[in-house]
Amino acid sequence: MQFVVIARDGTDEKALERRLAVREKHLALGDKMRDEGTLLYACAILDETEKMVGSIMIVQFADRGQLDDWLKIEPYVTGGVWQDIDVQLCRVGPSFAALRA
Repeated sequence: MQFVVIARDGTDEKALERRLAVREKHLALGDKMRDEGTLLYACAILDETEKMVGSIMIVQFADRGQLDDWLKIEPYVTGGVWQDIDVQLCRVGPSFAALRA
């Protein structure tokens, strides 16, 4: 199953500091997931000043339970970065399905 995860950072004055504090761990986990085939695509959401304020990730897991297990260890969750997370089922279109990072 494929899912789109739209996660917004907190809006308090320490939000960017929290993001940057765990960013390397987040990227390392993302690289591992990409190599395993569970992370298909990802990008940072930027505000009008190009400051990172959230993330969009397209992930692939056997079921929602596995996605929830990932969220339990995701550094942006455990580090208090993502404050609002929306998860929706999706399907990557055939034009992009064969692309690999």
